[in-house]
Amino acid sequence: VRLVESGGGLVQAGGSLRLSCAASGRTPSSYAMGWFRQAPGKEREFVAAISWNGISTIYADSVKGRFTISRDVGENTEYLQMNSLEPEDTAVYYCTTFTTKTIDPTVVAGTNVGLWGQGTQVTVSS
Repeated sequence: VRLVESGGGLVQAGGSLRLSCAASGRTPSSYAMGWFRQAPGKEREFVAAISWNGISTIYADSVKGRFTISRDVGENTEYLQMNSLEPEDTAVYYCTTFTTKTIDPTVVAGTNVGLWGQGTQVTVSS
């Protein structure tokens, strides 16, 4: 399985972007999926996760209320709608699958990530 992100780019503060992650090969539709990000000079951090059926979601406090994670199980694609973007959101965003179907707060640690995408750059100017 290969994960390919798209939708990154440059946007002004307050703007919006929608990231997509398409899975090719053996489909990960039976697994939870998520997004992490890494800003320059900082450690990679959790952004959001969604269960295999799209019913359950978890968000980092820093993006709660601004970002929305979703998935299209039939199309093996997940999305991250990012609104009210701030310069602090500037980072490379990575799509992931988890090794479980469901999600719980332990996904934040990233210890049960199965696959990583190659990343897509998001830059928010002030």
